[in-house]
Amino acid sequence: MRRYVHHQVSAVIEAVGAACVSAPVAFVLGGVPDVHVALWAVVVLTVLTLVFGALACTRVAWLGGERRDFETAVPLADPDRVLPAPCESLRRSLDVGFPVLLAASGVIGALLWGSPAGLWPLVFVPDRLANAAFGTYWERRHGVVLWLGNVPEQPLAKNQWLYSSVRQPGL
Repeated sequence: MRRYVHHQVSAVIEAVGAACVSAPVAFVLGGVPDVHVALWAVVVLTVLTLVFGALACTRVAWLGGERRDFETAVPLADPDRVLPAPCESLRRSLDVGFPVLLAASGVIGALLWGSPAGLWPLVFVPDRLANAAFGTYWERRHGVVLWLGNVPEQPLAKNQWLYSSVRQPGL
């Protein structure tokens, strides 16, 4: 089972890590992009962060809002038996395949379309940061911690959002 905020933060770490691998390779192969390109990239990422931040707060799932998912979360029947330690939850959220795929596609994109394509993994960062911020806000506002995963004791909650009290030991 993975904690929601840890899952979002791990995706940010993976995307930034992939960009840190693909961008230098892309810059060596295609040259460092213009200052104007870098400035536009910062502006676009800032605007995307604001847009995704607004969308994360909506109830409309197809727009990227997760508020409805949070509000339909079910309580964990026995949190003491099910919940992993916080560091273990973060470790489970990290994936090796995703950053490797992002880094490889960034290098290939840089070869095909120029060196700025090496920064494309950063496109995932605004959405995940906005979702993590909204998730943290929602958890604190409601006094619960959100989890996603399978709990054998709750077969109806398979791949559904679950929540536990923030007062659980070890959190």
